[in-house]
Amino acid sequence: MTNYIVHVIDDDAAVRRSLRLLILSAGFLVETYASAAEYQVRDPDDQQGCVLLDLQMPNVDGLTFLERQAALQTSLPVVIMTGQSDIESAVRAMKLGAVEFLQKPFTDDALFAAIAATRERPMQRLANSEMAEASAQIAALSPRERDVLTALATGHPQKRIAYDLGISVRTVEVHRARMMRRLGVRSLAEAVTLLVLARFQGEE
Repeated sequence: MTNYIVHVIDDDAAVRRSLRLLILSAGFLVETYASAAEYQVRDPDDQQGCVLLDLQMPNVDGLTFLERQAALQTSLPVVIMTGQSDIESAVRAMKLGAVEFLQKPFTDDALFAAIAATRERPMQRLANSEMAEASAQIAALSPRERDVLTALATGHPQKRIAYDLGISVRTVEVHRARMMRRLGVRSLAEAVTLLVLARFQGEE
């Protein structure tokens, strides 16, 4: 059993329970919190670990939490989680120091990879090489494929995308499939993560 503590901050009790069981199964210690305020009154000496942070929470949301944590040199590395495809918020979160981005629903492998990244890059921003690679991958898409990815990332259904772009739903599906192949990803969440990283680099 590792002493690495994963602190889960999410206002959804069901999410906290499921993440707790999943993370425990991987051999990590887990502490869960229903709010950022609840986390902030914990024992500040727990400095070996990371934070899984939901962006969309009442009162103190994830971005506000990150702004406060940015001023603390002893703050733990943060992985942000969001159930909404909010690209701009994800980019802003990474500017505030979050080291990884997970879009709900995410796979077990994606979660464990994110936790591993916090151990490899404690208290560091994303490597320039990662952002540059993501930017190159997104740049390799056709303009229409980028349009489709951006629309999917904002949560629009395929019928709405087809209407907005003046193409058929079938054509949207074709562009989506090609986009996924070009990016070498198996899920939309992975594609959105690359889009976030590419935009992050573009705003540096």
